[in-house]
Amino acid sequence: MKPTAHPHPHPHVHASHPKVANRLKRAHGHLGNVIAMLQEQRPCLDIVQQLQAVESAIHAAKKTLIHDHLDHCMDDAMKTRGAGKQASLEEFKTITKYL
Repeated sequence: MKPTAHPHPHPHVHASHPKVANRLKRAHGHLGNVIAMLQEQRPCLDIVQQLQAVESAIHAAKKTLIHDHLDHCMDDAMKTRGAGKQASLEEFKTITKYL
């Protein structure tokens, strides 16, 4: 997936970013376990359970990031006027596709 240019000129950091990074690190660890389990020819049920853990961790990270973005960035955007406000509304429409 090609990254899109971010319309904000300043670094985009929220209080939730460390929490999201930790969830993704957990998912990364689970995914490594899945690969090892496949190589070890472990039972499919065990592998699927581990894959579920990966999926759950990624889903939780995505949800946290989107909710934080909507809570903070969109609130700030509604206070702006003109083209900045229109760009923020377009970003809102785009990010909601990922919910």
